[in-house]
Amino acid sequence: MTRPNMFIVHVSDAPESARFYGDLFAMEPVFEAPRFIAFELGGGVQLALWSGAAEDLSGPRTSEVCLNLDGAPASVDARHEEWTAKGVTIVEEPHDAVFGRTFVAADPDGNLIRVAPLD
Repeated sequence: MTRPNMFIVHVSDAPESARFYGDLFAMEPVFEAPRFIAFELGGGVQLALWSGAAEDLSGPRTSEVCLNLDGAPASVDARHEEWTAKGVTIVEEPHDAVFGRTFVAADPDGNLIRVAPLD
């Protein structure tokens, strides 16, 4: 069976967004072109940042990048404090949802990044 192996996030400036995501997740790009930068997430799966379709950035955001953390709820609250100290935009403060403690941040283009407990 074929499975998705790359998730593409549309951004207005790929190098700027790569610095943001690289700092946020402590990772380095594995591929870099002027408007397309990819990070290896493990297991052959990549997160790519693409500024090749800037006209599409005005539409609604319907997906999230999600970081699942072990040790929740304390680890989720700690990551919120860490990202807040870095100046990351928080669009949904930490709260308890049906799946556990969570919060949502946004990248410079408004793409959503959820932090939630590891199942």
